[in-house]
Amino acid sequence: MKLTDIETPAALIDERRMEANIRRMQERMTALGVRLRPHVKTSKCIEVARRQQEAGASGITVSTLKEAEQFFAAGFADILYAVCISPDKLDRALALCRQGCALTLLVDSVAAAQAVVAKGHPFEVMIEIDSDGHRSGVQPEDAVLIDIGKVLHEGGAKLKGVLTHAGSSYDLDTPEALQKLAEQERRLSVRAAECLRAAGLPCPEVSVGSTPTALSAQGLDGVTEVRAGVYVFFDLVMANIGVCTPENVALSVLTTVIGHQPEKGWVIVDAGWMAMSRDRGTQRQTTDYGYGIVCDAEGRAIEGLLVTAANQEHGIISRRDGKADPGLVERFPIGTKLRVLPNHACATGAQYPDYHLVTAKGATFVWPRFHGW
Repeated sequence: MKLTDIETPAALIDERRMEANIRRMQERMTALGVRLRPHVKTSKCIEVARRQQEAGASGITVSTLKEAEQFFAAGFADILYAVCISPDKLDRALALCRQGCALTLLVDSVAAAQAVVAKGHPFEVMIEIDSDGHRSGVQPEDAVLIDIGKVLHEGGAKLKGVLTHAGSSYDLDTPEALQKLAEQERRLSVRAAECLRAAGLPCPEVSVGSTPTALSAQGLDGVTEVRAGVYVFFDLVMANIGVCTPENVALSVLTTVIGHQPEKGWVIVDAGWMAMSRDRGTQRQTTDYGYGIVCDAEGRAIEGLLVTAANQEHGIISRRDGKADPGLVERFPIGTKLRVLPNHACATGAQYPDYHLVTAKGATFVWPRFHGW
């Protein structure tokens, strides 16, 4: 299929950019002496994960049991479910384990740990550590860490280690700040592991990660694996953080010009917020990219143009500086194909049932993507 034959809006993957992103992360983790366990929630695509695996990744990270089930069925056996398990999902987790899946669960409370051991199955479990006050997890020196560890270890579960996610890295935008947070993430997770071991509890694994900290860490002593997800595609939020440029973004939305408002300097396309997602993550960052950077059909950014506003199925392209440009009508006639780079790759990808992989030679292939929990 040719690009011009694809019905819009559609999600495109630039194969060349994606492969470069995969190599960059894998080479960095190899140099730092840790395993890379990609977070497949970004793509939710078997073919993308296989490319990561072929490059040297070890296991995968998921954010839903649906992901775990789909990837296990496709041959991925080493799976970390990096969301604290709720008791009502333990039967699904148990079913996966009984089928041969090496599934690791996550908890951050005594109650959750008790629910896990009550199932009577020797689940492999990690304890989530709060390394930056971002979301969930326990403090590395809090006594509850040892309480959770004892419930798991003495109750028959396999205490596999500790896990943390420095999600506050998304709020940073300088190399110095990112390096500092990456070291904090490493130091506090390693400290938690030391506390467990000092209490006579096993802690073989120390798992850390976010794309910004993974690409900023100067050393990972004491860490065994890193989890990162959005790096496979990157996006404009990551560009603002400073760990990539817009030219590295491998995911885009193919759209078609369907109308104009010449007096306003608007070009109307068929990619609204249902196609781009409502994520406006760059709005609070240094550079606000609206709903995305406008590119030509080959993926080259068009200077000064953004999707500045969106309705459900309509996107409005105009100049970044707000000046009306009637000349856009002639530049982009009805039927013109354009691409838009997204704010948040995970959210934009979630709008589509599949991707169109675009090779360096311009050929396209359909890669299925799945939804749900």
